Amino acid sequence: MQHDSQQSILDHPAISGSYLFPQPRFIDDPFNVEVDGVELACHRKVVDPNGYTVVYFHGNGEAVSDYVPDLADVFASLGVNSLFVEYRAYGDSTGKAQLVAMLGDGAAAIAKAGIVPEKVIAFGRSIGSLYSIELAHRYPKIAGLIIESGIADVGERFLKYADLLAVGIDEAEVLAEVKRHFDHQTKLSDYHGPLLILHTERDGLIDIWHAERNLEWAASSQKRLLRFAMGDHNSIMAWNQDEYFKAVAAFVRSVRERQSDS
Repeated sequence: MQHDSQQSILDHPAISGSYLFPQPRFIDDPFNVEVDGVELACHRKVVDPNGYTVVYFHGNGEAVSDYVPDLADVFASLGVNSLFVEYRAYGDSTGKAQLVAMLGDGAAAIAKAGIVPEKVIAFGRSIGSLYSIELAHRYPKIAGLIIESGIADVGERFLKYADLLAVGIDEAEVLAEVKRHFDHQTKLSDYHGPLLILHTERDGLIDIWHAERNLEWAASSQKRLLRFAMGDHNSIMAWNQDEYFKAVAAFVRSVRERQSDS
């Protein structure tokens, strides 16, 4: 598989190190995925070999172990399989946590699992939105896309915290690389499948205008932004559990109905 990041300044520690924070929590009996000479300690739960699979990308201060088994069990209760993609250097994964280098890891994970894109529901939370949107971009015919507390303007986020002056990185070069690898407007304009966006009004880290922009950019004919009045970036699921999972369940049902009608 092609290595995406050989020349990308975004993988410099001054940038990737400001946005990716590897967590040491790991899971037992991981579903290991080899890509670019590293091994990803993912988790897979199968309830229906012929069914849909939620491919989940977590936030930057989290790990797959934070969602296993609880969220995997929730997905199972909806009748869908799950594949939680662990980031490089997170959990028991090897390699370095680098923003661009990891862009192909979702594709590698579904290939290893033998899942056809048409049976994939990509689900990205926070920085995981970068990788779920990338998966939808690589495979525009995936069954569905869910973005929770996600990012639209990636350049705005990367310039917010990275100390570029300290390492002599030019801001214009960063924005050019963001345009090259994380142009969500272009990526979503090519995505016509079902889309569900979940975001709180008072996120506190990623303003809700990111959600509004992703919604606007998507070419989907079936798209919805669910705005929550309660909770913030890290408590959106806890504060809105009933409504949150009702929306996810309804989305899964709509994906099934859409596929059965096609």
